[in-house]
Amino acid sequence: MWQPILLKMKIVIDDKVRFLGHVFEKKTETIFLPASKIDNIAVKDADALIIRTRTLCNETLLKHSKVKFIGTATIGFDHIDTEYCKQNNIFFTNAPGCNSGSVAQYIASALVTISQKLGFGLEGKTLGVIGAGNVGKKVIKVAKALKMNILVNDQPQFENGNNVFNNTSIQVIQQQADIITFHVPLTIDGKYKTLKMCNLDFLSKLKPSAVVINSSRGAVVDNNDLLKALKQKLIAAAVLDVWENEPNINIDLMNSCLLATPHIAGYSVDGKANASQQVVEKLSNFFNLGITPWKPDTSDYQGFSLNYNNLNPHDILKSYNINNDSEKLKNNPEKFEFFRGNYPIRREEL
Repeated sequence: MWQPILLKMKIVIDDKVRFLGHVFEKKTETIFLPASKIDNIAVKDADALIIRTRTLCNETLLKHSKVKFIGTATIGFDHIDTEYCKQNNIFFTNAPGCNSGSVAQYIASALVTISQKLGFGLEGKTLGVIGAGNVGKKVIKVAKALKMNILVNDQPQFENGNNVFNNTSIQVIQQQADIITFHVPLTIDGKYKTLKMCNLDFLSKLKPSAVVINSSRGAVVDNNDLLKALKQKLIAAAVLDVWENEPNINIDLMNSCLLATPHIAGYSVDGKANASQQVVEKLSNFFNLGITPWKPDTSDYQGFSLNYNNLNPHDILKSYNINNDSEKLKNNPEKFEFFRGNYPIRREEL
C-alpha cells in the first residue's frame, strides 16, 4: 500500500474518461488532457495517471517521472509496458469486465444486422465464440436467447479447470461455425498467443459462407490477410470494430467489411461508468484517499431495456443499431478518432 503524501498529489487524466470531473478535486491537483498531450513532460511531476488505450505507458512516457500508479479505464492493458512498470515500482491496473455488457449489446446488433443483410435467420445457425471471459460469457447468453447453436473455445480457461462451458477445438469451430466472433486479449507470444491468430491460414479453413467478427483487439486479426480472404471470397463477410494501426486503418478493408465501426463496441454509458468506478476505487485505495465507495451517477441517461427471455431483432436494433456507427465511419474514415471521442449516449441494455 502506498502511504499518503504530505503535499497535494497530482493526477493526469485522459479527458475522454467519463464521470471524473470533480471526483479528486478536493484531495488532489487534477489535470485533464487529450491523449495526444499526455507525454513525458506532462507526466513528469504526476503521481498517478488515468488513461485509455491511446496512451502508451512505456519508458518514453514514464522515464524520470514521479508516476507510481497507472489506471487504464479499459479492459485491455497491452498499451502498458508491464515489465518496465514492475522494474520501476509503478503499480498498474485495468478495469476487467467493465464494458462486457456493452460489447454483448454490440454483438447482438451485429448478429441481427448480418442476418438481415445476408438474408438468413439466426435460429439454428452456429456461432463460434473464441474467448469466454467476461465478454464472451455475455455473448454466449445473447446467442442462446437468439436460439443459435454455440461452439466455444477458450483453451487457457479449459486447461485451468474451468468446466462452465464445453471447450471446442479451433478446428471444429472452423469447420462448423457460420459466424465466428473473437473475445480474446492480445497476447504477443507464448502458449496462448493471439497476435494475428486470425490469418489467411485460419480464414482459408472456414466455410465460404462464414462471417468473422472482431471486437477484441485489432491485431488479433491480420487485417491484410482478412482483406485477401474477402477479395478471394474465402469467407462471405466481416464485421470489424477494432483495427490494426488505429486510427490509420486500412480503407480498402473498411470498405470491404459488411460493417465497420471505430472501436466503440464497449462505449456505452454504463461501460464507461463501470471503468471509471473501478479505476477510482483502485487509485483511492492505493493512495489511501478515502474516496471509496464511489459510484458514477448515470440516472440522467435514458435507455431501452431488453429481456433475454424475449430477445427479438426489432428490440435489439431499437436498443442499439450498429448500422448508424458503420455508415458514419464508412462515409468519413478520417474522423475515426473524432467519432470515438464524441460518441453519442448509448445505454447498455443487456
